[in-house]
Order: sequence, then C-alpha cells, then structure tokens
Amino acid sequence: MPRSEIVHESFLRRVTARDFPSGKAPEPGLSAADAVRLYRAQCLSRALDRQSRAMQKAGQGYYTIGSSGHEGMAAVAHAARPTDMAFLHYRDAAFQIARADQVPGQDMCRDMLLSFACAAEDPISGGRHKVLGSKALTIPPQTSTIASHLPKAVGAAFSLGLARRHPPEHRALAEDAIILCSFGDASANHSTAQGALNTASWTAYQGLPLPLLFVCEDNGIGISTRTPNGWIKASQAARPGVRYFAADGLDLYQTFAVAAEAADYVRRCRKPAFLHLRMVRLYGHAGADLPTTYMAREEVEAEEANDPLLHSVRLLDLAGALAPDQALAIYTETLDRVAQVAAEVVTRPRLRTAAEVMESLIPPARPCAARNGPGPEARAEAFGADLKAMDEPQPMSRLLNWALTDLMVTHPEIVLMGEDVGRKGGVYGVTQKLFTRFGAGRVMDTLLDEQSILGLGIGMAHNGFLPVPEIQFLAYLHNAEDQLRGEAATLPFFSRGQFSNPMVVRIAGLGYQKGFGGHFHNDNSLAVLRDIPGLILACPSRGAEAAMMLRECVRLAREDQRVVVFLEPIALYPMRDLHRDKDGLWMDHYPAPDQRIGFGTVGTQGTGRDLAIITYGNGVYLSHQAEPALRAAGIDLRIVDLRWLAPLPEAAIRAAAQDCAAVLVVDECRRSGNLSEALMTLLADHPCKARLTAEDSFIATGPAYAATLPSAQGIVTAALALLR
Repeated sequence: MPRSEIVHESFLRRVTARDFPSGKAPEPGLSAADAVRLYRAQCLSRALDRQSRAMQKAGQGYYTIGSSGHEGMAAVAHAARPTDMAFLHYRDAAFQIARADQVPGQDMCRDMLLSFACAAEDPISGGRHKVLGSKALTIPPQTSTIASHLPKAVGAAFSLGLARRHPPEHRALAEDAIILCSFGDASANHSTAQGALNTASWTAYQGLPLPLLFVCEDNGIGISTRTPNGWIKASQAARPGVRYFAADGLDLYQTFAVAAEAADYVRRCRKPAFLHLRMVRLYGHAGADLPTTYMAREEVEAEEANDPLLHSVRLLDLAGALAPDQALAIYTETLDRVAQVAAEVVTRPRLRTAAEVMESLIPPARPCAARNGPGPEARAEAFGADLKAMDEPQPMSRLLNWALTDLMVTHPEIVLMGEDVGRKGGVYGVTQKLFTRFGAGRVMDTLLDEQSILGLGIGMAHNGFLPVPEIQFLAYLHNAEDQLRGEAATLPFFSRGQFSNPMVVRIAGLGYQKGFGGHFHNDNSLAVLRDIPGLILACPSRGAEAAMMLRECVRLAREDQRVVVFLEPIALYPMRDLHRDKDGLWMDHYPAPDQRIGFGTVGTQGTGRDLAIITYGNGVYLSHQAEPALRAAGIDLRIVDLRWLAPLPEAAIRAAAQDCAAVLVVDECRRSGNLSEALMTLLADHPCKARLTAEDSFIATGPAYAATLPSAQGIVTAALALLR
C-alpha cells in the first residue's frame, strides 16, 4: 500500500479511537475560530497532496512534491500579513491556503488543482509549472528551488528600508511590511542559502534595516540524505545580527505563538530573524520516491505516527475549539470536495503550442511617469567641473560614468550596487564620483558575493526600484549565474507576467587586457548569457555608443520590465587611439542625454559591397585597425557592429550583409558555444562566408595575453583568403 494511503488510514483510525500522539497543552494566542480555520487549511493541503497523486496515476497531473508533514506553515501564514511578501519553499501549500483565507475572493482549492493539472487557466503560471504563488497574496512564484530564492528575499527586505527614504515610482510593498522566505533543512546547506544568511547577518551587524524572517522547515532529511541531529540550531542560533526562534512545527498553537513573536520582532525592530520549525516529511520526497528504500520501516512509521494533523485534532479538542468527530468530518468533507473539483479541473484546456508556452517569457510593458531628462540645474549640481570636460572627446569609461550620472539624476529609482562601486569608484573608475554625487543609499558597496549582489538587485526590483548591479568581471558571474537563469528570467514566465524584476546588470568582460589577470579577468565566453530565454544582452564597442545603449537598456528595464545584461569590454574602457599613438580616433564626444540607440539596431560603418565584417566589442576596434590594409588591397568593405547579442537582431543582420559579396564573422569569444556559431547558421544561405574566432582556450597572463584571440592582422589574412 502506498505510504499516502497508510497515513490516511491511520488518521481515520486514530481519530476515531482518540489515539493521539503525546504533546504539550495548547499555548495561548489562537482563538477557537482561528484555530479551526487553520486546521481547515491543513486539511485542504493534505487533501491536495493526495489528489495530486491520484491525478498523476490517472495521467491527469504532473507534479507530486507535496506539503504533507509541513502543514504547520498555516500557522506561520496566520502570524504574518497578506501584504508581507513571501518567497516560499515548495512544501508550503498550507501557508498559501491559510493566507488566502485572509484575502477575500480566493479559491485555493481550484487554483492549486489547476496548477497540478497544468491547465492554461492556472492563475499563477498559466499551466507552465506546478508552482506556489499568487499576485493577490503577495507570493511570487517559486519552483523546485534549492534555496535560490533566499538572496532575492534579502534584497526585497533591504528595499523596504530604502523605500521609506526614497519611495520608487512603482513601489509594490507596504511601508511596514516584512519579507518571509522559507526553505528546508537540506537547502540550508546550499551555498546560496549560506550566502544569503551571511549577507543578512553582515547587513544587520552594521545596523542597517533588514526586516526579513527566515523560516527553516526542518524535517531532518533531504531526499535520502540525513541532516545531522541538532545541526540547524548549532549552525544558526548564534549568527550575529539574526535573532533565533524555535518551535515545534507539529504543534499548531506553539507554531503560531512563536511565529507571531518572531514576525513582531522583525516588524518592530526592522531586523532579521531565523525561525526554526521541527517538521516531519510524510509520503517521501515525491510521488515516485519510496522512503523505505533508504530508511528503516520503523523510522518511517515513527514519522507517520507524528502526523501534524493528529496533533492538531488533539490540540483543538483540548482547547475546546473542535471535537474529534467534527475534525474528522472536516477532513473527509475536504477530501470529497477536492475530488469533485479535480474532476472538473482535469477537463480544462492545457497549453499546446510553442507560442502559448512562450507567451509570458517577455513581461508586459508598464506605464511610467514621463521623464524629460535632467534639467540644467540638476546636471550642473551633479556634474560640477565635469560639464566643461564634455567639450572634449573622452574614452569609454568616462562617457559611461557620465551616462550613469545623467540616468541617476533623471530616474531616482536607479540604485547601483556591487563590489567597490562606491568609495573607490569601481576597479576601472567607471563609477567614480557617483557615491559623492548620489550617496550611500543609491551607490552601494556590497560584500564580496555575486549571488548576493544579483539577489539584492532582483529583490529590490520586486519593490519598484531599478537596480543596476555590477559584476566586477565576467568570469565572476559563473558563481551566481543561476540568479539570472533560475530566478530573474523565469519570474515573468512562471507568473504570466504578473511579477517582474527588471534590472540592468553591468558586467566588465571580454579579453585583450594587456598582460593582466589571465582567465579570471579576461573571460571570452558569452554562452551562459546567450541561452537564457527572455534576457537581453548588449555590448558596445566605443564610448558614445556605450552611453546611448546604456540609456536604452535602462528604458528597456524601466518601461518594458526586461532583465538586461550590459557587457562592457574592459580593454576598450581606456582606449584612446586607433592607428597610432595619440591619434585619439577611438574617443568620442559625450552624446546629448536624449540620444539613444534603439534595441535591435545594428551599427554599420562604410558602404562597401566586397566584404561585410560582422562583429562586436573588441572585434569592431580590431576591424577598424584592419580596414586600411584591406582597402589598400582593393577591398571595399563595411563593418557591421552587432551591439545587441541576445536576442540577435536577425533581420537587421541579414539586411546589413545581403548585398555584399563576402561576409567575415569576427568573434572574440571562443569558437565553440559562442556567437559565431549562431551567425554562421543565420547566414547559411550566403554563398561566401567565413569566421575568425578565438581559440577554445582560456586566456593567458603576460605577453601571450592575445595569442588565442583574433587580431587586426588575423582579420586582414582571413578576409584576403575568403575573397580569393
């Protein structure tokens, strides 16, 4: 017999016989009516778990990781407010059900069954996944997270304090709100969880507001791997700046009392807390998991004997809130009601086509207040003496700095964050003076943890800010790429565009730094960014273009709610000269603040029809260096600067190359897995084409820094060979 049936039959038998597990008397705090409501939420959560297994067996449902054993989370929901944003563990159906009871017009039974059935009418994901989440309940959707939601919970909590001082235009959370995030004991060991907990502690230790309640649901096991007894308390109880609370999650009354105390502490003190709840896991990890294959039967049966629903019936009886026979009737009536609703839900339409699935990849545009750019007085105050320097051409790094200044003057919801971006002004000086111009509330030096930097941005975007997090080097992104792939980019997809986290991530990257850093500071692979659905990847090649593209990236985030990565070529930051020393040909004047380069617009220099060189970033610079030698060889050429690397502006690329006799793709990234592959496929019909790429190698330090990369001479050689 399946464990779900064993637990069910045991519940019926033991309630009828008044055979309850031992435990404490009910603690004060819950009224009889509230306690009964929470028990009903627990019963609905259990009934949904049972129904999900029946649906899967019948081929009508597709996901069975349930919440059985974790029904105590209903009491945590009751201790918080519906306006407190909650990032939930996937075993928290009882939390969402109990919260729905606080908000009129909710039907969690039908909504969750629609999600189980992957029905297109599922109100949160539209049939794309079985997720917890609800716009009305302030619960962003989460899938099978391994603590990847904790960094953004820290960011959302941090945003609450900042929003009190600088309310953003699209503020989403109440001024006195707190943030909750829940997770399992196994996930607490993940580096993402450890980073988020450390960041919360680091922030609170400095006295900064961070109203965040961590809720660890400790059932003692992660799939089949045991959590050492006492580990969670030992590792969390003394964390600096984070107050520790603990309760028996099987005890509805005690869980509410302790959760209410913890939530009140977080709300009043604006400090983080850690709520440690003892739970049990019933039915195994998921529908196909058999716990008796890796646990002794006696151990499994001991967990089942501690069924939290049995504890709730005992406590309700002792409190005089509900007699056992009444509790049993609620349980069986709930099972019947869920089965009836499920019979109708499984007939509802499901997604069928690629277009239907992909409909929510891109979030909807949102109305924004008109911003006419910074006025003369505001600009004069922000720029100071730099205004006079705008009369002269400047390298990319300085033009980016001025673009950021203009954007921050225009849009007060923009917040910069990253390692060394504040007082130091960035490793390469791109953010110099911004800390002085805008203060610590808008230019933040973070701790050294890329997951926390991106999580801070994602969380702040949940509350209406427009974050501009900086990853110091492209190679450092790999420590945190799932924050973009698994969290930021998936949010509109799994919420039908109801939630979004728009931001512009600045990353210094690519190669050609002379003799510095090796592969950690010269990373020439974009594969990890180019294959994230919905993400925009932009890469400028010279200063004026960088300023105008950055403005467009901010517009895309602010108005279209997009997640944008702005990749800045490190080697071109200080570049002044093109062909000879002090020719100044790679510097630009600062473009007027209202000038932008539109999304998907490629840049074409020259009108030659013999050869089109299609490239980006450093490749544009090298192609211009190669141009005189090619023209001397009688080749009339044009240089096509892609600018927008994901999604590729395919029509514009074809149009830029269609009337040329030959096409040379110059890709400074590695031959495998990068842009040149997509471009060669796009140009498959062109009769004369070739590509010049970097080798499939890491980059060396010292004199060989460019040995594996395309060069100006390499472009000349490749072009001549192609045309021959």
